[in-house]
Amino acid sequence: MSTDSLPQAFALALQHHQAGRLAEAEALYRKVLSAHPDHPGALHRLGNLAQQHGRFDLAIRLLGRAVALEPRNDAAQSHLGEAWRGAGRFDEAMTCYRRALAINPHSAIAHYNLGNVLLDLRRSDEAIAAYRQALHLQPARVEAWMSLGGALVQQGRFDEALAVYRRVLELAPGHAQAHFNLGGLHWECGRRDEGVAAWRRALELQPDFAETYYNLGNAHQEQGQLEEAVTAYQKARKLGLPYPQLENNLGLVLSDLGRMDEAILAYLRALEIEPGYALACNNLGVALAGQGRLDEAITSFRRGLDLKPEQADAHSNLIYTLHSHPGEDDGTIAREHERWERQFGEPLRQSIVPHTNDPDPRRRLRIGYVSPAFRFDSPAFFLAPLLENHDRRQHEIYCYASVRRPDELTARFQKSADVWHDVGALSDTELAERIRQDEIDILVDLSMHTVGNRLLAFARRPAPVQVSWLAYPGTTGLGAIDFRLTDGKIDPPDGQGGTRGGEAMRLPDAWCCYAPLGEFPAVRPLPAARRGFVTFGSLNQFCKINDALVSSWVALLGRVPGSRLLTICPEGEARQHLRAGLAALGVAGDRVELIAPRPWVDYVQLFQEIDVALDSFPCNGMTTTCHTLWMGVPVVTRAGKTAVSRAGSSLLHAVGLPEWVARTEEECLQIAVEWSSDLPRLADLRAALRPLMQSSPLMDAPRFARNIESAYRAMWRGWCAEHPSSPS
Repeated sequence: MSTDSLPQAFALALQHHQAGRLAEAEALYRKVLSAHPDHPGALHRLGNLAQQHGRFDLAIRLLGRAVALEPRNDAAQSHLGEAWRGAGRFDEAMTCYRRALAINPHSAIAHYNLGNVLLDLRRSDEAIAAYRQALHLQPARVEAWMSLGGALVQQGRFDEALAVYRRVLELAPGHAQAHFNLGGLHWECGRRDEGVAAWRRALELQPDFAETYYNLGNAHQEQGQLEEAVTAYQKARKLGLPYPQLENNLGLVLSDLGRMDEAILAYLRALEIEPGYALACNNLGVALAGQGRLDEAITSFRRGLDLKPEQADAHSNLIYTLHSHPGEDDGTIAREHERWERQFGEPLRQSIVPHTNDPDPRRRLRIGYVSPAFRFDSPAFFLAPLLENHDRRQHEIYCYASVRRPDELTARFQKSADVWHDVGALSDTELAERIRQDEIDILVDLSMHTVGNRLLAFARRPAPVQVSWLAYPGTTGLGAIDFRLTDGKIDPPDGQGGTRGGEAMRLPDAWCCYAPLGEFPAVRPLPAARRGFVTFGSLNQFCKINDALVSSWVALLGRVPGSRLLTICPEGEARQHLRAGLAALGVAGDRVELIAPRPWVDYVQLFQEIDVALDSFPCNGMTTTCHTLWMGVPVVTRAGKTAVSRAGSSLLHAVGLPEWVARTEEECLQIAVEWSSDLPRLADLRAALRPLMQSSPLMDAPRFARNIESAYRAMWRGWCAEHPSSPS
């Protein structure tokens, strides 16, 4: 190339570059440099191309040479800054931008680029000033307005950011990203409808905007619109959004819809994208447990805790799942409780301060109940009869509720409380402070290690006396919880129960009281009388069903000719596994009916098809057992060595059916065979069961309330004796 043709070649290269024909531009820049290696313009523009393609090392070399040849070229200095920024060298980038501005203080692009790198360095005040200077010079520069809005959001200056995004939309009404950002700002400020509307507008302008579908999925999920959430997440996935959070959130929604196989696949996909995603390990464990795959669930929980030991909720899920595993005993569970206490409880002891409650042993007490289940949920069947029968002359009742989806029963609970606090949005620290300000005397944890527990608030000891009760028989293992409510069947006085943690406060009769909330049909005659065969059944949660239990059921079917088995089992992998196991044990498919989980009105009808119910083991049923008895179906239960394996014994003794409690698997089989062989006797019991329950301590709510209040008063007297005067 001759010297005379260099200007024309360079000019043509610039035309290609500006028109987006980058390959042609690059070829011409290289031809210019082959003829003139120190051509500053070609070095500058070729370096700019390399920077645009992400080849930052090459860009830095080329632009560095261009700047050395033309040190007063502010555009080259600015582009060199971009290359340094792309390489993650923010200090070098900032030096270049400042040099560009020293050459040309009126360079809007240099001010804008300086703002970007200052934001990278978390110097947001300076970044905002740089963006404002760029906009002073070029008021219509949309990208500067967008970056300014993002910087203001980071500082929590939402009103200013809102004005900025509105200015962008005045300049560019079709700016999809501005609508997207505006939607996020509205959502953050609690303007849910405006947020969703802005995201929908962003999708109208840019239908392939994957992040918007993701945000809409989150919005639908929060609002309980689960099918809509699934649709939005799946569209984001189809558009290739590689967010592990997307897959995790999709898994959560699918789990809520009972689509467990799909949920598990979503969690596994999240872990493929990010193998160290501890939250997905936790959620995967929950889904696997729901399918009865306890070994895999426990492995997933432990993997998540190895990745992120500070996950208190994941550790709680592990502990709760261990209770259902037939291979675990109280010793294993106790060791896991101790590990939880070391990790989460002990570090919070330093935040505990003395309580100033009036140590009068006879005064009216403030009782606080903490739960996410003040709604139509399993704990409600036991909590409602207590709260509605408390002696208000002696007790002032506070409820600390974190209910995700309130319902009519939530309103009923609210009426039964003297003081109601919705604490779902409070941190554990804030919740503990709220309780302390209320001067609660006795604080009762109703969740233990189940989902939604607030044990980290209890670990801060906001009340002088703290108690665990109801979620399941046993203990939390938390040192800050002083007592656990129980009874003599769950925790035998001879100490054979083995439960460790919290002093056992044994209630007379039973540790709970049942009320049949919701709609229950009338008890129908014995199904075997019209069918000609006995149907055994278990409607417990499937996570409580294990291979050893299924083997026992198969043995029972073998001893009772023509008998059938009915049980709840999720569709998909769990059902295939159970059917394969039954087939391997020689059980014909027509002798077993597997029922998918179903709405309440259909669920309660299933009891009409069962003659004799079979309790789960080692984790007995509690709410399900009470429902079963109320529907006239007797339950064969086995009392084991752990507290959760003695819940059935407590309930059946309270109702007056101790003969239905076995100590061994063989005794369970004998009881079931004996009663199923005498249908008239079984029919009589079915007809008598509901009245028997109604007249038993298990449904005597005033009596139970007095029992539990006596226990509270004894706990309070003990604290008063240890604190004869309030700290000054």
